[in-house]
Amino acid sequence: MDIAMIGLGKMGGNMASRLLRGGHGLVVFNRSPEPVRAAEAEGATGATSIEDVVVKLNTPRAVWLMLPAGSITEEVIDQLSGMMSVGDVLIDGGNSNYKDTMRRAATLADKGIYFVDCGTSGGIWGLSEGYSLMVGGRPEAIAIIRPALETLAPAVDQGWAHVGPSGAGHFVKMIHNGIEYGMMQAYAEGFEILRAKREFDLDLHQIAELWRYGSVVRSWLLDLTAAALAEDPELSDLRGWVADSGEGRWTVFEAIDQDVPAPVITLALQMRFVSRQDESYAAKLLAAMRNQFGGHAVKRVE
Repeated sequence: MDIAMIGLGKMGGNMASRLLRGGHGLVVFNRSPEPVRAAEAEGATGATSIEDVVVKLNTPRAVWLMLPAGSITEEVIDQLSGMMSVGDVLIDGGNSNYKDTMRRAATLADKGIYFVDCGTSGGIWGLSEGYSLMVGGRPEAIAIIRPALETLAPAVDQGWAHVGPSGAGHFVKMIHNGIEYGMMQAYAEGFEILRAKREFDLDLHQIAELWRYGSVVRSWLLDLTAAALAEDPELSDLRGWVADSGEGRWTVFEAIDQDVPAPVITLALQMRFVSRQDESYAAKLLAAMRNQFGGHAVKRVE
């Protein structure tokens, strides 16, 4: 099938490559021209604007967005909504909030345009391994883009699923990322405890490799941990600063809204905030209080 990809960052560019290798006709657009030229070298048709994307597609059109969640996605959807026709399909493969997705789907439905939300996982490895695709929207729309979904997934019958109506795909991806926060934090804490036991002189890379086979804690995240430790066991070129892209926060908000206890995911999110503090005022105040009531030792700035 012919499809368009708008947004050729790392994941979007790799998804475009996988579609091209799967034999799909592909129209591509990106605000900076270099990724467009790279995709053209692989056989894609480059577009010079969003309007040009729409013009170059046969109907029913299928346009896949891989853009940052928020205002950029909103802006492009607004533009496309005035250009696309009844029966066309617009796919948001980014990490949009599912509530925004439900609103956008309702607005586009009034114009006869299908809106599909596709939570996408796989990172930079998706090109070779395939992507996990969590798809929400109307069945008629999924049927139109099914060939692309089957190409992007690890196999035609694995790694992708129509999980529910509009918003469900982004909701499932949000919870997926919340779980990811907790798993990553557990690995990080465990390896820090191993490293702290200096008397055993443990080889952390060796242990990561050991756990990758047969262990109940084996996972792709552990595979990636082993790869990072193989490069530099001390992680000497990294700062302990960890961003959050939004889904972890939204998962915690949802847990509160649904009265569901989620202490692991919540604490994992809070630990990311801790990582961004060069110096904690709260920790200073704790030290001051202990010194005031008990005369406990404090470390003063020299």
